[in-house]
This record gives sequence, structure tokens and C-alpha cells, in this order.
Amino acid sequence: MSTPRRIDVAREGARAGADVASGHFRTTLSVEHKTGKTDVVTIADRDAQRAVINSIKSTYPEETIVGEEEDALKTVPSRGETWVIDPIDGTNNYVRGTQVWATAVAAVTDAEPTVGVVNLPELGDEYWTDTETAYRNGEQINVSEKTDPAAGIVAPTLWWDFDSRKQYGRACQAILDRFGDLRRIGSAQATLAGVAAGIIDGAITNLQANPWDTLAGVALVRAAGGRVTDVSGDHWQHDSDGLVASNGYLHTETLTAAQNIHPTHSTW
Repeated sequence: MSTPRRIDVAREGARAGADVASGHFRTTLSVEHKTGKTDVVTIADRDAQRAVINSIKSTYPEETIVGEEEDALKTVPSRGETWVIDPIDGTNNYVRGTQVWATAVAAVTDAEPTVGVVNLPELGDEYWTDTETAYRNGEQINVSEKTDPAAGIVAPTLWWDFDSRKQYGRACQAILDRFGDLRRIGSAQATLAGVAAGIIDGAITNLQANPWDTLAGVALVRAAGGRVTDVSGDHWQHDSDGLVASNGYLHTETLTAAQNIHPTHSTW
């Protein structure tokens, strides 16, 4: 278990960033594009990231911080203590006025998350974990107990760009072939928090995810009794190919769905 102080700092940092982002929410913002028409960023992302960094640095000034925006480090070191932050996960939701977006902070030791916080301020929900137990607004949460795929709900998480749109279609089809329903939430961290809380039963992608999009949520799922692997079924790490999260009971079916996104995966 991580120290109570690191848990507190992660929660304080996420709250600081969420407060700044909420202050900009549903105001007139200039929207910039990074690598594509749906890869957007605003001043709110940058201001919120600075707020998270300043909050963490006030207690741990010498520790490494990995963040999505500006010139923050983009790679998680293999050794030592690191903080991994996403000021607004789900920026597309955010700029359209949709309330499902999160500020996420993970404390990482030797590249493994030990603390995860996912703060969804517009929904009034704070998820956090100490690696042993997961909480939402102070109450312990657990993954669902669904064992019947026909009653399961699984999310295609992340986003497949236009040159990978067939994979996006196969992801949706693979879910619909095996499970009762599909959710596309638009925030990877909110999706993983949903798995941890039993709101949905699984999440899949065959893509390599950014660490700021995943580490906090992965910590939540594991602490809530779920399972997270790569597309081969091995232990998921921040640089793994693919991410398959589930309540554990449905992991075989969820993993098979993920492996069918790309033709070469179906034989693994």
C-alpha cells in the first residue's frame, strides 16, 4: 500500500486540476488541434495541468512528473517514483459541454501504479485507490459480478483514427457479437473508473495507450477486484500493446473481443 501522504497528494492534485478545468467548462474557449480533427486542446487543459503540477510539487518538488500537455515529460521512467497526470481526459467531451471528463493523477513506483485518482467534477464523483481498495466518494467500490456475457456491457475505449477505422468497426462488432450492449464513453479514465465501480463490465483496445490516459484507471480496476491485461493476456504495463480491462469473470470473452480487432490478433 502507498503511504497515506502520497494518496492525499494525488487527491489534492487531481482536485486542484479539476477545479481549474471546471472554471473554464461551458465557457467560450479557443479550441486547437494537435494531430487530427478530434485531437483537441484548450487553455483549460494547460491551466489545469499547471495546477496539478504545482500542487504535487509543493510536497514532492524533486519527483518526476509525466503529463499530456506542453513540455512535460512523456515517458514513464522504469525506476523510481513518478507522477502521471492528465488534466482533462475526454477533452472532446469537455469542449462540447458533455459532463463526462476527468482529471487523473497516478502515483507510480518503478513504472507500476500504486495510487490512482480519477476526479469527474461535473458528475460530483471522485474515484481513488491505495492499490488495495478502490473508493468512490469515500465508499468502497467493486467490479460487477456479471458472469453471463449476454448481460454484460463492454466499452471500446480510446479512439481509432481514420486510417484505422476498420479496426474501430471490428471492435464494436466483436463486442456486439459477444455481449449484451456497448458503451462509448469518450474518456478512457472515466471508462476504467466505470469498470472499477461495476457500471460497465469491460473495456478494450488493441492500441498502445498513453500512460496519462490509463494508469490511474488501471489502478482502480485492479484494486476493485478486476483484471487488466494486454491483448496477449499478459500483465498490462504502461507501454503494453492494447488494454483489456474487465470484472475478471468475463475476462476471457473480453480478451477474445480485443484480439479480434486486428486480424493477426485472432490467432493469439
